[in-house]
Amino acid sequence: MRTDRKTVLVTGANGFIGHLLTQALLAEDVQIRCLVRKAGKPFGNGIETVQGDLLEPATLPKLLVGVDTAFYLVHAMAGGRAGFERRDRDAAENFVRAAEKAGVRRVIYLGGLGETGDDLSEHLKSRLEVADILQSGKFATTFLRAAIIIGAGGASFEMVKALVERLPVMITPRWVTTRCQPIAVKDVISYLVGCLKDERTTGGTFDIGGPDVLTYKEMMERFGRIRGRSLYILPVPVLTPRLSSYWVGFITPIAPSVSMPLIEGLKNEVICREHAIRTLIPMLLTTYDEAVRQALAAER
Repeated sequence: MRTDRKTVLVTGANGFIGHLLTQALLAEDVQIRCLVRKAGKPFGNGIETVQGDLLEPATLPKLLVGVDTAFYLVHAMAGGRAGFERRDRDAAENFVRAAEKAGVRRVIYLGGLGETGDDLSEHLKSRLEVADILQSGKFATTFLRAAIIIGAGGASFEMVKALVERLPVMITPRWVTTRCQPIAVKDVISYLVGCLKDERTTGGTFDIGGPDVLTYKEMMERFGRIRGRSLYILPVPVLTPRLSSYWVGFITPIAPSVSMPLIEGLKNEVICREHAIRTLIPMLLTTYDEAVRQALAAER
C-alpha cells in the first residue's frame, strides 16, 4: 500500500453531500478518511472510517492525525431545531482548535448563499457564522456558497417534490416570488473535487449555482410539468415564511427541525453575485429541468 498519498477527511460523510463526495473521491489519488458519529456500513475498499463527534473535542485528535485537507460538511439542524446555531458554532470552534493542533493545511467548506445583514434567516446566518469561524483558523479555508441543491435525498429537493405531488393547489406566501439559483448535486460534487485538485482555489470564497435563475414558484411549476401534474399556486401577502413553514413541515417527509429553518430562509434571495469558480473549474452546468430529471431517475 502506498503511504505517500495525502489524507483527505470528509466530515458529515453519512449525509446527502458527504456520501456522494466520498464515492467521487475514490477516483482521486488520495487516502480517504470519513468521520462518522455511529458505526455503520463500510463506505468501500480503501476508505478509512473514524468514529467521532465535533461536539466532543476529545474524539477529534485521532480523527485529524495526518490530514492534509478536510471537507467540512457538518450542520446541526438534523439534531433538532432548538439551539442548532449554538451547536453549529461549537462544532466549528472545536474543529478549528483540533485542526490547528494537527497541522491541517486546507479546509473546504460547503455553505449557503445569502447576502449579509440582519434580515437573514437563522439558517443562513448560522452558515455564514460557521464560515467566519473556519476562516479564522490558521489553515486556508475555501468557502463554496450554494443555494438549493437538486438531488435525490436532498432536503430541498424532497420538499419541492412533496409539495408538487401532494398539493395541486397551494396558497403560499410572498416567498414564492423570491429568486434563487439552484444547482445540480453532481455539479456541486464536481466543484468540491475540483477545489481539492486545483490549488488556485485555496483560501477563496466562491458562489456556485446552476445556469438558471428562477423564482420558487417557477421551480415548482417546472417540477410539476416534468411530473405531468397541473399545479396552481396562489400567493397571498398575509402568510409569513414562519407560518408557511408549519404546513410545509406537516406536508413533507422532511423533519421539521430541517424543513422549518429552510422554509424561513426562502425570504432571502440566493443567487450568485460572482462567477470566478466557472473560470477556475470550467464545466457544462446542468439545467434545473435536467437536474430534476436526474434526481427522479436516481430515486427510481
